[in-house]
Amino acid sequence: MKKQAVLSLSGGMDSSTLLLHLLANGYEVTALSFDYGQKHNVELERAKELVDYINSYCIVDEESKTAEYLYFVKHQIIKLDGLSQLLNSALITGGEEVPEGHYAEENMKATVVPNRNKIFSSIIQAVALSIAEQKDTECAIAMGIHAGDHAIYPDCRQEFRDADFEAFKAGNWGAEKVYHYTPYLDDDKFGILVDGDSCCECLGLDFNEVYKRTNTSYKPIYYFI
Repeated sequence: MKKQAVLSLSGGMDSSTLLLHLLANGYEVTALSFDYGQKHNVELERAKELVDYINSYCIVDEESKTAEYLYFVKHQIIKLDGLSQLLNSALITGGEEVPEGHYAEENMKATVVPNRNKIFSSIIQAVALSIAEQKDTECAIAMGIHAGDHAIYPDCRQEFRDADFEAFKAGNWGAEKVYHYTPYLDDDKFGILVDGDSCCECLGLDFNEVYKRTNTSYKPIYYFI
C-alpha cells in the first residue's frame, strides 16, 4: 500500500510544488482546496487545472495502442458558503483593497484571514484521520508553509502547528496515526522552486506545463495573448 497524504492545495506555487514532492516520494494524495470567498479565487481554477494535467499524464504503448496513466490525485474543493460575509480581511470579497508589496511587509497583515489555517486544518485533520482508519495505516497532513510566511501569518508558525495538533490528538481516538509533513518550513520560495524542478524531472512532467497552472499572487493579473 502506498503512503497516504492529505494536502491543502491552494493553487499557489508552494502547495503545487508540494503535490509534486509527495508524488515523487511515493504518496497517494488526497488534495483539498477551499472556497472561502477569497477574491483571488482564480487559484481554485489553477488547482483543478494542475490536478487534471497530472491525472491525464500517461505513457502510450504504440504496439498495443494502450495508455497507462501514471498518477491519480483525488481532488475536492470544499465550499465554505456564507463564511466570507462574517470575516474581516482584505482577501475576502467585499473587504478592503488588497495591499501591494513584499509578502513580509507590515501592511500585508491586512491579508490575514482570521483563523484561516485553523479552519482548514480542522477539516484536513478529519479527512486524514478518516483515511488512516479506513485504510488502517498512517496518513500525513501535508502543507506548503515556508519560512517567508512566519513573519506575517502567525498560523503558519511551528508553535501554532504544535498547539493545534495537540488539540487534535486530545479530541480524537486514533489520532496517533496522523502526522504533519511540512518539508518547506525552513525553506524560501527559491528553494521550493528548485525542489519543484527536481520533482518534475523525477515524475517526467513538464516544468512549464506544471507552473503555468499555478497562481502565486493575491492580486492576480490575466494576460491575454
